[in-house]
Amino acid sequence: MTKIVLCGCNGKMGHAVAQAAKENEKCTVVCGVDAFGESNYDFPVFSDFAHVNVDADVIIDFSNPACLDDLLCYALKNKTPAVICTTGYSEEQVDKIKNASNEIAVFYSGNMSLGVNLLIELAKQATKVLGNDFDIEIIEKHHNLKLDAPSGTALMIADGISEELEKEPQYVYDRHSYRKKRSKNEIGLHAVRGGTIVGEHDVIFAGNDEVVTITHQAQSKGLFATGAVNAADFLKNKPAGMYNMSMMLSEKLK
Repeated sequence: MTKIVLCGCNGKMGHAVAQAAKENEKCTVVCGVDAFGESNYDFPVFSDFAHVNVDADVIIDFSNPACLDDLLCYALKNKTPAVICTTGYSEEQVDKIKNASNEIAVFYSGNMSLGVNLLIELAKQATKVLGNDFDIEIIEKHHNLKLDAPSGTALMIADGISEELEKEPQYVYDRHSYRKKRSKNEIGLHAVRGGTIVGEHDVIFAGNDEVVTITHQAQSKGLFATGAVNAADFLKNKPAGMYNMSMMLSEKLK
């Protein structure tokens, strides 16, 4: 049984992960960590990692970038692998995550959906065929409570596409200040925030007289929660290093 510390347990994704863990015979949440320490769970909830006093195999984090230092301090001290699903990190924080992976196993992904990771692979294949002749734009849509923009998933898609281009592209987030035509070496990223949209991502390849669009729609938070729980079980007992969804899928297909 994989014993999980759930960071951000009182948030919407935290509740979804707790439910997904209940439905997974291989995993159980042994405690939560949340600044709002109240608990409606059958496991204890601590206000920070300094108070965690239970044994655990893996951390799942769906919290806030401000929690990263506390999480990594605990993980490194206790040699506990971490599935980090929070988005909106600064470059400095991403470097901290990468440095931590020299000592512990870290599963780091901006999106835990199987479908989204398939979309990235399809977008990479499309870029190999179309990339030099088509303009590439990414549109992401999320609920009106999401704090970061563009989404971590949109950046994952853009980074995947960039790997297949001959020249490193420029990411353009806002065109209103540009008074010039679009250059070929751009990937446009556009954020929509409204209502209760769980998550939608469109990758647009626009060429002369034709447009190819690859789309993914998430219809509930449950699919991300299930992915995170599966990642926790995958990460248990793994050696130090950085892991992602592609690695987990490859192992399952062996």
